[in-house]
Amino acid sequence: MRSDVPGLPSPHPLIDLLPAVYLEHDFLARFLAALDEVLAPVLLNIDNLPAHLDPRHAPEDFLEWLAGWVAAPPPGEPGAVPVERRRAEVRGAVARHRARGTVAGLAEALRVETGGVEPLITESGGTVWSATPGTPLPGGGRPWVTVRLPMADPGRVRRTRIEELIRGEIPAHVGFTLELSPGGAG
Repeated sequence: MRSDVPGLPSPHPLIDLLPAVYLEHDFLARFLAALDEVLAPVLLNIDNLPAHLDPRHAPEDFLEWLAGWVAAPPPGEPGAVPVERRRAEVRGAVARHRARGTVAGLAEALRVETGGVEPLITESGGTVWSATPGTPLPGGGRPWVTVRLPMADPGRVRRTRIEELIRGEIPAHVGFTLELSPGGAG
């Protein structure tokens, strides 16, 4: 991940922290310069920690670590997704996790995965509130979600990747059907 950068100056040279009486010792100056060379990348990373934790500014290698931290794994092969899209995915991961298990959360995850294709989602469940006992329950008997994705070219879509995404977004006891149909901008 982070490594040393040859010749990187220390933001806080150790020699400057010593009393003036020690500034004339050549050995001490060389010894502290060696420590400065080792500590410079560490100190600069600590000084820049807020920028590293912001997905808009994080270095690319640190962005991958940050993506793992917020459970936003890259879709497809490593390096296949443009860095700006990765930054947007990491930035929106926490909000998507909050909506996980809901129709809105599933729709957002599918939009991110397909590059903006608007999914049509129907579900068999529902909720109801009533002051009257014996009110019929909404929805069907078996929990089920149907996802329709209108794609410009359904044959080019990695169906297994989308199925894996749906399986990860819906509750474990809910089944699903995926329908890829021609006729979208995907």
